[in-house]
Amino acid sequence: MTLLAHERYCDEIAHQVEQLRAVVTSGADLAATVPTCPDWSMEDLVRHMGGALRWVGTIVRTRAQDRVPRDQVPLGSGPEERGDAAALDKWLAEAGELVVAALREAGPDTAVWSFIPGKAVSGFWARRMTHEITVHRADAALAAGLDYELAPEIAADAMDEWLDFAVFLQQLRGHEEALMLDGPTRTIHLHATDADPALHAEWLLEFGPDGVRPRRGHEKATVALRGPLTSVLLAFYRRLPLDSPGLEVLGDRTTLEFWLQRATFG
Repeated sequence: MTLLAHERYCDEIAHQVEQLRAVVTSGADLAATVPTCPDWSMEDLVRHMGGALRWVGTIVRTRAQDRVPRDQVPLGSGPEERGDAAALDKWLAEAGELVVAALREAGPDTAVWSFIPGKAVSGFWARRMTHEITVHRADAALAAGLDYELAPEIAADAMDEWLDFAVFLQQLRGHEEALMLDGPTRTIHLHATDADPALHAEWLLEFGPDGVRPRRGHEKATVALRGPLTSVLLAFYRRLPLDSPGLEVLGDRTTLEFWLQRATFG
């Protein structure tokens, strides 16, 4: 699959930071629980995201070749006082500016540490932070009852990246431990019904005891998940329930539920 341009990722990170800041300053209750991340309050989520941006900015800016401990990232934990929306907004804005500047200056091919072998370049982090904030901004918007929109090419690339992670986790941990893919080989077809045909926003995920094999394409499967591209993405990330408006499950629903119960970043 073809990645988006490095500058496109940088632009999207900046855009998503603006959108997340809008949630922070919307009057949303910072102490409220985020339903899709129930261990976090809204403020916890924003601090996590801003801390991740600052961490990656430090990795890229310093050309780190080893993992940077989170406690060594300047202001990585956020403002000292909790519950201050203005301070949290300012801190998040600065985090976005820092990481985008570092990524733009580095370009896509600068060697830096990454947790995936073979992808130890700055371009990996541009893509990773794009989709990290894309999904967590959805968490925040859903918690605050706000609308959520996502550019189609970003949503499709986020799906590609998530399926790449599923393969990586399988290879890293071993077939049995990674996703506990017991039983026969099964397939899931993901079909975005509203996407431009030129985007080719359809995927087939084949999984079973022999591993995980995703690919783009339209093929008959054990089960299909159909609907608007952003909704399909968020459902596959377990941010929307499968019975959300616009989504349709065709075939063996238990296969899809089986996958969703096991597929996490770990």
